[in-house]
Amino acid sequence: MNDSHTTLLLIILCVLIVLSAFFSSSETSMMSLNRYRLKHLSKEGHKGARRASRLLERPDRLLGTILVGNNIVNILAASIATVVAVQIWGEAGIAIATIGLTIIILIFGEITPKTLAALRPELIAFPVSIILQILQKVLYPVVWVCGSISNQLLRLLGVNVSADAGDQLSVEELRTVVREAGLGITRSRQNMLLGILDLEKMTVNDIMIPRNEAIGIDLEDSLSSINSQLRTCHHTRLPVFQGDINNVTGIVHMRSIARLLSRGDLTKENLTSVCKEPYFVPESTPLHTQLFNFQKQKRRIAIVVDEYGDVIGLVTLEDILEEIVGEFTSDMLLPSQDIHPQNDGRFVIEGGSAIRAINRQLKWKLPADGPKTLNGLITEQLESIPETSVCLTVGSYRMEILQTKDNMVKSVKVWDRALDMEGPLPEIESEDDDAR
Repeated sequence: MNDSHTTLLLIILCVLIVLSAFFSSSETSMMSLNRYRLKHLSKEGHKGARRASRLLERPDRLLGTILVGNNIVNILAASIATVVAVQIWGEAGIAIATIGLTIIILIFGEITPKTLAALRPELIAFPVSIILQILQKVLYPVVWVCGSISNQLLRLLGVNVSADAGDQLSVEELRTVVREAGLGITRSRQNMLLGILDLEKMTVNDIMIPRNEAIGIDLEDSLSSINSQLRTCHHTRLPVFQGDINNVTGIVHMRSIARLLSRGDLTKENLTSVCKEPYFVPESTPLHTQLFNFQKQKRRIAIVVDEYGDVIGLVTLEDILEEIVGEFTSDMLLPSQDIHPQNDGRFVIEGGSAIRAINRQLKWKLPADGPKTLNGLITEQLESIPETSVCLTVGSYRMEILQTKDNMVKSVKVWDRALDMEGPLPEIESEDDDAR
């Protein structure tokens, strides 16, 4: 009779250890669920996800249910283990039961099930949510009493237990989520999502076409010159100005010009008549705001002005879209002449090249939070207009100025300093070398 009684207690003890593992894994799996994936699965009609979502709506009740059940199970297990140990080893069984059960609970009731639940939360959480729903109703009185006392203690400590922490993400947190998405999102889609988020950090000034590179129609030119320019133009929309781009009179669409050219009716008066009113935007306008403004105004090109109202460049809808999806057009008739790769791995780059364009094309990380062009970056670093044969280092990049003209850097040889590790390079000494 004594042996059968001990055997029964051992069986009950094993069941209690299994229940301890159940509660431990339930707690970890429910808390480890990805809330955004859970919402997605719930919308898709996944029953397990819906049950888990309902339970997580009140995490205090869920944790109360799990912890009440887990503590009841562990206390019962400790009591039964002590009884069995005393029957077998006498008074020494108390110490044996304490040490033995602690090791067993840690391994089989805590560490192993919690590790599995952390690695496979959905595998555990969705099935156990059925049992947890039932236990939440059965243990509700006990959970309510314990929860009320716990909430009162938290209020005494200055914690607002009714405050909704929410699952809102900041822009930086969302950017991290996108970067860490792994195989869930392809690299191209990641770049597109990050491009959308980056629109808030960028302004029109960062991507505009500077006025010295802008192509437009000067009404003071001869009609034959204007005619020739229009027939060879590769742009869809052009600004029309009088003598200087600061005197913009309108924007002309090449579709309207095509009709005039086909009928032979091109005159300066007809050209002016088909122009649309120019659309001016401040240089400090954030890109995401300008994108909505283009949509609202039903425009695709804008004239960028500075704080004094002077024209400093052009920005198009395509420029903003390319910040999101990358460059999706390539004009074979107008190949880029700004970046010239050399046989030794270096690049000869025009001084007026935009730093963002250089970084995008060469996958470099030149600082783009200050000057917008390579010439501006160099003059800022040197704090003067340099002469030729001057070398400097910007971050991890070496630069050698090849040509200066009209108080600006015209061409520069640029390379990553990692190339210097592959072989010796001739050092070019200059008084301006101290600006490195």
